[in-house]
Amino acid sequence: MDLILPTEIVTHIFLSLPTVTSALSLASTCRSFHAIFHSSKRLLILQHSAEIEFGPLDDIEQLVTHNASQPAHFHREVPLSDALIRQLIKAGHVATQWEDIYMYRKWKHDYVARRLLSTSERFKLRRATYRLWLFDRAFHNIAHVRYARARLEVVRERAALLHNYTTSELAEMLDVHAIIRDVVANDLCPSNGRLRRKYQARYPETTNQPLFSIHLNYPPTASRFIASDSQYHNSSVASSKYHAQQQRWQESSTHTAEFGLEGWGDDIGHYYIVEDMMKLDPEQILYLREHCPAKSQVEAYVADMGMWFENNGETFSETLAFVIKQRGGEIEELKAAVEAEEFGVAVSD
Repeated sequence: MDLILPTEIVTHIFLSLPTVTSALSLASTCRSFHAIFHSSKRLLILQHSAEIEFGPLDDIEQLVTHNASQPAHFHREVPLSDALIRQLIKAGHVATQWEDIYMYRKWKHDYVARRLLSTSERFKLRRATYRLWLFDRAFHNIAHVRYARARLEVVRERAALLHNYTTSELAEMLDVHAIIRDVVANDLCPSNGRLRRKYQARYPETTNQPLFSIHLNYPPTASRFIASDSQYHNSSVASSKYHAQQQRWQESSTHTAEFGLEGWGDDIGHYYIVEDMMKLDPEQILYLREHCPAKSQVEAYVADMGMWFENNGETFSETLAFVIKQRGGEIEELKAAVEAEEFGVAVSD
């Protein structure tokens, strides 16, 4: 028998739910709840739940509605629709995965300080992720080639987007950017030195050493690397957090030579590869981390993006330095403050 409650009370209950999944689950419990959920209040209920779980939705809206016809720093008002809600939830799931990664990478050397993020810190992390993602979408594409990156009008265009945010919000973006860089440098494109240390730790008694390739340029596309969108978005973070890294070592540890082929160089060469890979957006980086354990898979994915991607490093860091200098500050001081947890997502007491 259906539970009979006034529509106003049921609607209030729906609007009090903290996740989209909980709203959908409640709507499936009985016919009356299902009817109320699928009334004119449905989009409002989903928007409210998505704001709590994935917010700030306004920053996701700026991300998913961006296109080349309008400057990235212009604020866009978007009418609520089913299609928009689906896009908001899709982007939100990406950001929540970075919440889990952040606390491991932020304190990976300081285990004693490692902790769960508070609700406000998770909100700031998601906001910074959406804003970095918008920067990637707007300025890390085929329209922004290497030779034009230093032109003053191009720099000012990039800076206009960052000027939308306060200095403390830029510090949050810098904090998340450093975490993403750590994932790229150690998971997607590990250096020869990192692999060598891993090999020695796993096989301390062996006298063999992995042989590393000196040919580090991106190869031509041999075969297009394709994976379904549904496969990525249905993946479980809990079950795959270390899957890609473990599979990388398992596939490579049998033969020393094969192990060495997974390296991406050292020092300057590795630095520039990481700079190139940092043009990938947070969703792409997560996808490669979870589904591309082999170097050849990552290379094929990048090769499919086109020639503009090669030798054309990310521009967020230099644009941030430009904006901070315009505000009378120094980027190195801001970096030090973020590392000391005086600014950023997780601020120590």
